[in-house]
Amino acid sequence: MSAASHRISRLEPYLDRAEPAPTLLKMLVGVQLAGFREDAGLSQDQAARDVGFSGAKLSRIESGKGRKPPAENDVRALLDRYGTDAYEASVLLKLLRRAGEPGWWQRYDKRLMPEWFDRLVGLQEAASTIRTFEIQYVPGLLQTGAYTEAVVQRGLPNAAPGEVRRRVELRKRRTELLERADPPQLWAIIDESVLLRVLGSREIMREQLEHLVEMAKKPHVTLQIVPLDVTNASAPAIPVTYLRFGGADLPDVVYLEHIRSANFLEDRDETEEYRVALDRLADEALTPRESLNRLRETMATRYAADR
Repeated sequence: MSAASHRISRLEPYLDRAEPAPTLLKMLVGVQLAGFREDAGLSQDQAARDVGFSGAKLSRIESGKGRKPPAENDVRALLDRYGTDAYEASVLLKLLRRAGEPGWWQRYDKRLMPEWFDRLVGLQEAASTIRTFEIQYVPGLLQTGAYTEAVVQRGLPNAAPGEVRRRVELRKRRTELLERADPPQLWAIIDESVLLRVLGSREIMREQLEHLVEMAKKPHVTLQIVPLDVTNASAPAIPVTYLRFGGADLPDVVYLEHIRSANFLEDRDETEEYRVALDRLADEALTPRESLNRLRETMATRYAADR
């Protein structure tokens, strides 16, 4: 079996996924096409010219970006140019067709699910490990419904009740990722100020902290708190999500969120900088056991039920 055949044979299990994973499959198709091109000894520009594409179009196909997967005719043209054998081509084309099956999140309208957010949710659904640092809010995957509602109302004070309800529903649907049979490993680091900032009410905050305690007990969830008394903490100035995909020949991805947009970093040098920063921050934070104790202390002193 050729190196390419061995590489693509490892992708066959993705054909049998119960849930569609369009974001993952688009990336896998792109990575494999790039590998076939390199095996054929072609540069990206040369391959694009040979099949009548622009360089930007082939780059977009190989990166797996965009709401929709590439057209099957375009992928066939590339496979023919690269001399891909029948087995390899058949697996890739099956992956491509599955990539066209919408994920649950793609059923929401674009107002709630702009393209950059669509990509984040799809990547989280496909990731084997999710690392996240939050400096203002509890990480989305760990929020309760009431806390999410308070966050939405704070960020969108003029939103209609129906929109608030749909946003809360969307967030709740995302959290189900951690309850499935094969959940990703979630490693969340939270600035202590997040626990002290009252959103909604003290009752909502107490419920949220209780939820964090329960989630932190799960074997696939690691929670750490950066205490306020840590000076010169190496914390990024904005929220960071670091995504890793196990055994799928995919690069790590860093997601940096802004108010109305986001950046996705895939360059190895850039993602490595964020991995190191998160490692350093984890060393400066309380241990998971100490973090659980801090959560309980905060509930008792700041959000006591009889306060």
